[in-house]
Amino acid sequence: MQQINPANIGELGLAWSYDTGQYRGHETTPLVVDGVMYLTSTWSIVHALDARTGKILWVNDPGTPRELGRMACCDVVNRGAALWGDSVYVGTVDGRLVRIDRTNGETVWNVDTRVNNIHYTITGAPRIIKGKVIIGNGGAELGARGYVSAYDAETGDLEWRFWTVPGDPSLPLEHSALETALPTWTGEWWKVGGGGTVWDALAYDPELNLLYVGTGNGAPWSRALRSPDGGDNLFLSSILALNPDNGDLVWYYQTTPGDNWDYTATQHIMLADLVIDGTPRKVLMQAPKNGFFYVLDRATGEFISAENYALATWASHVDPVTGRPVEIESGVYDSSGGVPIFPSALGGHNWHPMAFNPNLNHVYIPKLDMAGIYTVERDYNPETGINNSGNRLSPDEFGAAMAMRAEPKAYLLAWDPIKQQPAWEIEHATWPNGGTLATASNLVFQGTGDGHLKVFAAEDGKILHEVSVEIGIMAPPITFTLDGEQYISVVAGSGGAGVRQPEVLRHKQNTGRVFTFKLGANKPIPAVADKAIPDITPPQNFGTPMQVESGKQLYHRYCSRCHGGSATSNGIIRDLRHATPTIHENWNNIVLGGMFEALGMASFDDVIDEDQAQAIRSYVVKTANSTSEAEVQTAH
Repeated sequence: MQQINPANIGELGLAWSYDTGQYRGHETTPLVVDGVMYLTSTWSIVHALDARTGKILWVNDPGTPRELGRMACCDVVNRGAALWGDSVYVGTVDGRLVRIDRTNGETVWNVDTRVNNIHYTITGAPRIIKGKVIIGNGGAELGARGYVSAYDAETGDLEWRFWTVPGDPSLPLEHSALETALPTWTGEWWKVGGGGTVWDALAYDPELNLLYVGTGNGAPWSRALRSPDGGDNLFLSSILALNPDNGDLVWYYQTTPGDNWDYTATQHIMLADLVIDGTPRKVLMQAPKNGFFYVLDRATGEFISAENYALATWASHVDPVTGRPVEIESGVYDSSGGVPIFPSALGGHNWHPMAFNPNLNHVYIPKLDMAGIYTVERDYNPETGINNSGNRLSPDEFGAAMAMRAEPKAYLLAWDPIKQQPAWEIEHATWPNGGTLATASNLVFQGTGDGHLKVFAAEDGKILHEVSVEIGIMAPPITFTLDGEQYISVVAGSGGAGVRQPEVLRHKQNTGRVFTFKLGANKPIPAVADKAIPDITPPQNFGTPMQVESGKQLYHRYCSRCHGGSATSNGIIRDLRHATPTIHENWNNIVLGGMFEALGMASFDDVIDEDQAQAIRSYVVKTANSTSEAEVQTAH
């Protein structure tokens, strides 16, 4: 469909918008079938809308316990649903697979996909292949051992399960592929799970009847802690080709052997037909976190090529003969202090989908050049239900390491996968930014973290049109046609791992909102409400210096992932320096008693006691009193 094209893109206007009623991260790719749009929001809630008008048809809240938000490594996001027949399928933050009647929104069944009640979460979209629902999960840092499962789409019965890493070697192996993997592990990795979770990246080739699965990072991150005597640690950070009928392994390729940096291969897997060296090839393409763009033969798994698409200081190149990255000294770290290494754990490219234009042979990648701070955690002691990456420094050490890190830079990169080089790239003002959409009329659409939907010329990156929606966009746009008209839709709402609200939006409510555009439409973009910044004088400082220091350490262990480093909000979750007197009076009830669990603030009574909770409060209060009002305003 080329109705929307470079000649008329300036006529694109808002046809309708819809508020999800949810806040935090919105990462969904909507689906449109028979004039109905299906999308997911935070807490795995499914919304069905009239795609012509945005009118609500039904909403299904699967009832994920809000206190489980603490168990989601990367916020309570959801990247989409799957459709098959008369049903919608969605994975939930608490690890269930739910089937919904798509005509009325009623739940048909739900199954618990977890094993042994480990803290598995589902944020990725299921896939339907030959009557089977394929779903993975996340949670590597919380003790998970990765697997991907297939369920009967009608009954919800488990058909097969492929474990991506071996478990306790004293127990029988679950399938024959683990015989290849087991010798590549050392130590007692299984006690903390090992990782390898399948939290996104699933693709299917019906002609070859192959299901492609991207696997996640090792847990803990450091291989010195996880597998102390070395080894590639199969099948971490790998692309697997499985037979979808029975889950058998056909071939595998490991992008980051012996993963040491949280370099998942769960990023978008793209299937294409390319002419390489004069020969037509059926290829698989991926730009995983590690900074290299891979082209593989998707029938055999043969390595074709790989080159840097983003800055990487952990490896010099990928060996063209072996297909293995060549690690270098600048990517090595130990327990002596934090080392900045490119890319960070957010990756050169993360979950945000990339797009392909077969006319130009360009892949459009949301790229990020950002260093991570890596260390081997001293006195590593994993705790149940807590992020145990093994990459924790003291707050002071972390601050010193951050001072050595260059400022992150984000780009929209057009990559030529045949030449393995950039075609063009443009730098964005903020990071991270949304996924991309490429259309047949040689347009590229991308949302940005500072709240713009931008349209670029696919050939050279020239910006042709942009719309300000005043809400950060992480999700990819989609296009669809109804009644002969082409539409563009995108879901806005900032959140997720590593996301920090840009300064320009910190005074705005971070609501979830769907925007749908078409030519000639002219509805005004809805205003976004301002955040109310309370004028609160913090309580007087209290506690001994030792108690405040203890609170600082505890805060960074248990609180900073959501509430921000140094008690400075990321602009999405509440800034604790503005805690009201009521919050301070009920501090222990909130932190230990679950008073705000319905809002997503979990109880931490399983890992800290009352004295420790008050130590955290003493640190927050001291931070609030030492921050100028101007800084407080900026922090919002």
